[in-house]
Amino acid sequence: MKIWVDADACPVVIKEILFRAADRTGVQLTLVANQALNAPSSSNITTLQVPRGFDVADDEIVKRLTAGDLVITSDIPLAAEVIEKGGHALSPRGEMHTTENIGARLNMRDFLDTMRSSGVEMGGGPAAFSQRDKQTFANELDRFLTKYVASG
Repeated sequence: MKIWVDADACPVVIKEILFRAADRTGVQLTLVANQALNAPSSSNITTLQVPRGFDVADDEIVKRLTAGDLVITSDIPLAAEVIEKGGHALSPRGEMHTTENIGARLNMRDFLDTMRSSGVEMGGGPAAFSQRDKQTFANELDRFLTKYVASG
């Protein structure tokens, strides 16, 4: 099992949690982005820089993903592809995407996208990343790693 991070938009505090988890558990962590990334020197942590372009990092993650891997992303379409390939998807806010909830999340995303593109004012994006989001993510990641690494 590996952890892949859609790193371009991933908050630094989440990356730090992931770095500690990779070192603690020995799970291979790869950050994928279209820009250079800083990561601690560790045999468990690597970075992969991809060319700039729409969904290039997402496509690279899907290409390299194997069933059972975990992907950290706030991108709903990427999460859907990950689940379709047998992977697991966790948002930086600690929301686990599943086969049960991904369809509804995709529909809501598409609906909001349609509303925005037709000129409807939707207010300002997601709420600021909070301490509670950080804690929720850390707890969900720990639950996942306990279940899939300890048993695996």
